[in-house]
Amino acid sequence: MDLNAYFNTEFDQHQITLDATRGALAEPFTRLVGVCAEAIRGGHKLVLFGNGGSAADCQHLATELVVRYITDRPPIAAIALTTDTSMLTAIGNDWSFDDLFSRQVDAIGSPGDVAIAISTSGKSENVIRALTVAKGKGLVAAGLGGKGGGRMLGLCDPFLMVPSDITSRIQEMHITLGHMLCGALEQELGLI
Repeated sequence: MDLNAYFNTEFDQHQITLDATRGALAEPFTRLVGVCAEAIRGGHKLVLFGNGGSAADCQHLATELVVRYITDRPPIAAIALTTDTSMLTAIGNDWSFDDLFSRQVDAIGSPGDVAIAISTSGKSENVIRALTVAKGKGLVAAGLGGKGGGRMLGLCDPFLMVPSDITSRIQEMHITLGHMLCGALEQELGLI
C-alpha cells in the first residue's frame, strides 16, 4: 500500500466534498441557524438524534451548545436522544428499535422545538419515524443528510444534504456544519 498516495487521496476527496458542500448549502444553513435561533429565543430547545457516528455527532453538538463552543456563555437548550442507555434499551426491547427516537420526541418534544436528525443515508426507520412525529407535534423537522437525501428528503426543512455518496466524507461535513451551527448560534443569540 502506498500510504502517501492514500493520505493525499483522502485529503483530495475531502476537499472535493468540502467545495461541493460550500457551494450547495449556504441557503439551507442560514435557514437552519434562523429556525434554531428563533426556537431558543422563544424558550424552546434543539432535539438531536441519529445512529452510529451520527449519534456521536448529536452528543458532541448538544454538548457544545449546552456547555460552550467558542467562549463561556449561558447554555443553549439542546439534548441528544442518544445518551440514555436505560431509555434506549427499554424502547428497543419493549417497543422496537424503529421507535427509539419517535417515542422520545413524542414524550419531550414541544411545538416550537427544533428536531435535528443526522443521517448519512436518510433511510433509517427510527430517524424517519421521529421526524414524522416531530412534524405532527409542531416541531421544526430539520436534518443533515447525504447520499441524495433518502427518505429524509421532503420530511426536513431546512435540510442540509451533503452532496456526496461517501459516508466518511458526509460525516466530516456534518461535524463541520454542526460546529458552524454552534458558532453561528452563539453569535446570532448575542452570547459572545
